[in-house]
Amino acid sequence: MRQKMNKSNTLCLATLLLIVVQAKADSAADELGQRLINDFVNNVITLEGDFEQSLIDAEGTVIDRSSGTLEIERPRRFRWSYSDPYEQWLVADGVNIWSYDLDLEQVTVKPQAEVLANTPALLLGGSDQALEQFDYGGTTVEKVTTWVRLEPKDKSSGFNRVELGFINEQLRRMIFYDNLEQTTLIALDEVRINEPIDDERFHFAVPPGVDLVGTPVVAEAKIP
Repeated sequence: MRQKMNKSNTLCLATLLLIVVQAKADSAADELGQRLINDFVNNVITLEGDFEQSLIDAEGTVIDRSSGTLEIERPRRFRWSYSDPYEQWLVADGVNIWSYDLDLEQVTVKPQAEVLANTPALLLGGSDQALEQFDYGGTTVEKVTTWVRLEPKDKSSGFNRVELGFINEQLRRMIFYDNLEQTTLIALDEVRINEPIDDERFHFAVPPGVDLVGTPVVAEAKIP
């Protein structure tokens, strides 16, 4: 009887130790994830890189692939330039977002604050209140990638959650999960952090002969 009790006590102790070790590991991962996301939002001023984007349906089938370049200059300015399979520019100048489809020769403009509210793009733009619109959902570490999950407080944007993947403490992967059970995976390559970017990359002028849909918001003049 004593031998059986000893074995039972040993098993309970081992289980307890495993729970404690796992809890410490989870706590360390959460601490790392929160530090990475705060550093990305607050200390990354510019980011440039190439990207490959895949759209995956609810059954796990890739239904679309595209690639191009990404440029970010905080606060509130970024440029997505799709080059394959079609050419399209998304330019956020801090006030408006311009979507230029070169094949259709059409530009659509919308107020930036309205378009980005509660979306993952808000994190890329790096506004001061970006993280306030998301709940921290936990951190997991898979091999060399640390995944940080964030969930929008307002689900009306169409996104359920976003996961940011950091390799060597720099953003390299993004996964967006939408309300249609589709997943967008973005892989970044040749990333450059906090290097100067030509200011013209974040300005947009409608080319001659191109149709404009929408009315751009005029920036308020600053009083000295």
